[in-house]
Amino acid sequence: MFIVDKAATASMPRKLPMPKVIFFDIDDTLSRNGIIAEHNKSTLEALAQTDIKLVISTGRSKAILPADILALLEADVLDAIICMNGQYSFDNQGLISHYPLSAEQADKIVQLCKTSELIHKFDSATHIAWSGENERLREFNAKTPNSIVDPLYYLSNPVYQCSVFFNNQFDKMQDIDFARDDLKLVHWHQIGADILPANASKARGILDVCDYYGVNANECMAFGDGMNDLEMFDLVGYAIAMGDAQPALIERADFVTGTIEEYGIQKVLEQFKVAS
Repeated sequence: MFIVDKAATASMPRKLPMPKVIFFDIDDTLSRNGIIAEHNKSTLEALAQTDIKLVISTGRSKAILPADILALLEADVLDAIICMNGQYSFDNQGLISHYPLSAEQADKIVQLCKTSELIHKFDSATHIAWSGENERLREFNAKTPNSIVDPLYYLSNPVYQCSVFFNNQFDKMQDIDFARDDLKLVHWHQIGADILPANASKARGILDVCDYYGVNANECMAFGDGMNDLEMFDLVGYAIAMGDAQPALIERADFVTGTIEEYGIQKVLEQFKVAS
């Protein structure tokens, strides 16, 4: 069921102009359990035949982007990828923008994680490097070649964000004033979150990509479901929350649509006039 939020009537009798760029989150927006839904893949392939630019906007590390998403980039179905919450953007020609953590930021993040006794990882353009290992991580690392255990990796490699994994769903570093150190904690799961510079966001990556293509952000559309999509939703002209999105994101959205299984992306695009 496609629901129109706030700005339009429920029936939407008129077609809306198609945006110049569409930004898609991956997990629980395009993909479920790490695999893109076949109907979403078909929709991307059809949109690639138009003048619309198609760009991924994800919190995932570049090192662990899904193979099916990378294949769509290689096939020129996707035009670009924003990853690591706007910290790193690229296309088939190379780097568009990147914002490595400073040595001071990385050191402070490590101190905070050690104080909270939390396993964490730093993301680079080629690896995810863990501070430690447990049984679950040993299984993950065994099947993920670019996932390594190296608590000192950040000292000699550019890294872009840190992810922390809480010991339980209640103790989530609430007692830490991240803003004091010009950092922020962005939750993406009940027991997981990213630590980023305060000015980092998918929105910054979107602005870089918009500049790259010479378009305005208000001419763009974005689909998402999580808390790291909030700034992206504030920026674009059309912000669409999936049906199972976080309540705070639904409040921020222009439109709310169905889930992946309910063909939510397709229900929205039916309301728009595809560019010739």
